[in-house]
Amino acid sequence: MKAYRAAILRFAPDNDPHACAVYEDDGLLVVGPNAQGRQVVQAVGPYQEVRQRFPGVAVTHWPGRIIAPGFVDLHSHYPQTNVIGSPAEGLLPWLENYTFPEEKRFLDLEYSAQSASFFIAELLRNGVTTALTFATSHPTSVNALFQAAQQNRLRLITGLCLMDRHAPADLLNQPAHDGSTDATEQSLLDSEALITRWHGVDRLGYAITPRFAPTSTDAQLRGAGELAAKYPDVWIQSHVAENKAEIAWARALFPASRSYLATYADFGLLRQRAIYAHCIHFDDEDRALMRDTGSAAAVSPTSNLFLGSGFFDYAGADRVGFQYGLASDVGGGTSFSPFHTMLAAYYVGREGQTKAGLSLSPQHLWWQHTAGAARALGLDGVVGNLQPGCEADFVVLNPQATPLLARKTALADSLDELLFSMVVLGDDRLIERTVISQSSQA
Repeated sequence: MKAYRAAILRFAPDNDPHACAVYEDDGLLVVGPNAQGRQVVQAVGPYQEVRQRFPGVAVTHWPGRIIAPGFVDLHSHYPQTNVIGSPAEGLLPWLENYTFPEEKRFLDLEYSAQSASFFIAELLRNGVTTALTFATSHPTSVNALFQAAQQNRLRLITGLCLMDRHAPADLLNQPAHDGSTDATEQSLLDSEALITRWHGVDRLGYAITPRFAPTSTDAQLRGAGELAAKYPDVWIQSHVAENKAEIAWARALFPASRSYLATYADFGLLRQRAIYAHCIHFDDEDRALMRDTGSAAAVSPTSNLFLGSGFFDYAGADRVGFQYGLASDVGGGTSFSPFHTMLAAYYVGREGQTKAGLSLSPQHLWWQHTAGAARALGLDGVVGNLQPGCEADFVVLNPQATPLLARKTALADSLDELLFSMVVLGDDRLIERTVISQSSQA
């Protein structure tokens, strides 16, 4: 066992929609192997109280530091790392001019491996210890990312990007080399082979991944739904209701569905462990469909602001009651930093609501990127928190990382003031160390 002494932030393990934060100025976190040999939290609480229960365990002391749960990023695109900060008029021109040309390069295994290594390193450097992310339509890109995550012990979920129409020909899923199967059938065979190879290996999980409904035929979406039924413990990820032009396109392609979101339900792709990025332009029937199927939204505020897509309706989500969590959406998103994402979510809450504005509390913002995102993934009590039994993923924060942070955090008279100071002023410099199980990235 190992023990770590510092201030400790975690979230109460209750059934409230937004669990409140628990904070010890002088806390002790004890980690050790569970029955399966995985490093988990054995105990956490005030230093004097917990220390008495573990008198023989060596303690690493980080004075002036804060131990907090590793961040959970609900949606990103590892092949789009080089696309961050590319100017475009909106989502569809951005895809055509920047994203698709870059993703073509991931047919090459060496390029995929180099990009995957950089992407994983950036996640860890920014304190992200669990990530749900897109690869490309090339199996090489999926294998490279899983291999890099496995080497770094990151809990990562990804899958082959399914798209068999309405994209450049050399970026679409490809038929078998011998011509025995067409592109649609081969994409589903490749997906199942990747599920068999990677899902549940170490800390890896597979996600059935239609890019978005307009780039898949009915046959491909139907096949994806059949895979989801066959493998109920894998994840599903896609995009929905991000941009009004995209919605009009989807509605024209699938006129029999009640809405863009309902298209996915019609093909069996809405259920628990289904994560849909954006979910901006919803009505209450869509929100109820998310709630009733157990699907969750990956809220991507820096991307939505950057591409001018719109604002996630927090008030509507909470009123109807469906799950959501925060996501960087790199590379439409503008930063790997959870602090930048949380601050953008605050702006969205303040400016994007239909009423006078919603002030998201600092605790709610932090919860969305940790325990709330874990709950959306169906991993509540596994990651995103530091309660006993959770996997021992955490970050060590230095609230004096910059002169302005040091000045501002010293003035904090409450937990909300402390957390909000870090949300507003924080970036990768605030993450002094990222700890995953027995490995550490300083």
